[in-house]
Amino acid sequence: MHLLKKFLLFIILSIISCSKDETQISQPIVNNMYFPSIDSDQWETISPDVLNWDSIGIGNLYDFLELNNTRAFIVLKDGKIVLENYWGNNIQNTGPFDKNSNWYWASAGKTLTAFLVGIAQDNGLLSVEDKSATYLGNGWTNLTANQESLIKIKHQLTMTTGLDYEVDDLNCTTPNCLNYKDTPGTSWFYHNATYTLLKDVIENSSRITYNDFTNQKVKMKIGMGGSWIQSNYNNIYWSTSRDMARFGLLILNEGVWDEQVILNDANYFSNMINTSQQINESCGYLWWLNGKDSLIPPGITIPIQTSLASNAPDDLIAGMGKNGQYLDVIPSQNLVIIRMGEAPNADNLVPINFHNEMWSYLNDILF
Repeated sequence: MHLLKKFLLFIILSIISCSKDETQISQPIVNNMYFPSIDSDQWETISPDVLNWDSIGIGNLYDFLELNNTRAFIVLKDGKIVLENYWGNNIQNTGPFDKNSNWYWASAGKTLTAFLVGIAQDNGLLSVEDKSATYLGNGWTNLTANQESLIKIKHQLTMTTGLDYEVDDLNCTTPNCLNYKDTPGTSWFYHNATYTLLKDVIENSSRITYNDFTNQKVKMKIGMGGSWIQSNYNNIYWSTSRDMARFGLLILNEGVWDEQVILNDANYFSNMINTSQQINESCGYLWWLNGKDSLIPPGITIPIQTSLASNAPDDLIAGMGKNGQYLDVIPSQNLVIIRMGEAPNADNLVPINFHNEMWSYLNDILF
């Protein structure tokens, strides 16, 4: 009987011990992401030496960036600044380019627009399944009423409106420039005009200006500066490199700034940063995606059997703009990387090759 009691006690203690272990394992991982204050320009840094990043590699990266007309470069790790450097004169030619200098995002700003559309849907102002004409008005294109009614906000977000891209000006947003070519959702082309009109979609659904919507829904909540500035047909975001880094950190943390939820629609966020259609695997909602089997770059109509940046981690998502404006987010490494500047030497308007080469230098440092 005494042995039986000992055995039962052993079984009970074993069950309790196992339960404790299971409880410990199931507890959530503590998020150690750092967020700079929204009321200050102070930003915590961490030395690359602490992360065992190669100092020679950093020097080589900086040489490469300077040679290729870079003006600003930032790397965040867990939200903290590890690398930050500036070169050259600012756009007004009034002094050194530094953390307070403004620069254009170019098409990297499309990522901010995509995020704003998600907030508008989250706030019940629109649905990406809505007809674009609901917010742009009937006759916003040169299509028949039936053809136009098939175009949804989602098609604008995914560059699949089917509007003709063989026009004199792909930036032109007037109806005479927006002609029928394909059924929406059946072809992909980097058509800038259809993206630009998302500004009007947001303004008409929210009843406030695009800058005011951006200020109220994002900028004030994360301490971000900058503004949208109209240039002919285009609407271009200008800010400092640190402002772009703040937005990148918000994306890295899946739409949450510290403990404040900025975008609550997890389904929209997931759709935004994953393949949005099967024609161009490397595009989400106005974000470029790495690690896919094929890519349709701007100006091309058929897929190329390559990824966005073979030297970068597969989970890289990127905002990419004219002359090499880059907003890179790498969730697996808790990294945000910013590059602003003039056009790299001997590359195209959206320098994909330069971006990939930049990552070859980063690999020597990070991995």
